[in-house]
Amino acid sequence: MDWRPNGYKISTQGLVKAIFDNNSDEAKVLLKAVAGEIELFADSKSWNAILWLIMNTLKVEGKPVYSGQKLGALKTCLPIVWR
Repeated sequence: MDWRPNGYKISTQGLVKAIFDNNSDEAKVLLKAVAGEIELFADSKSWNAILWLIMNTLKVEGKPVYSGQKLGALKTCLPIVWR
């Protein structure tokens, strides 16, 4: 379809870089997706890896910073089609 932007699949490793390293090429690709210039696709298991990373590294006094509801909101905010 002519109205859809080009689509690209992003790997789990690329997704981690895109979210956690603002200076990476992957972050630039994510910004292009935010702007609607491209469409990003990722495997559902990639989201599981992001969840694991967030829940196990972002803690205050041993407790996760994000609740399940906040993580759900984060997932819906990302310009990624999960497959």
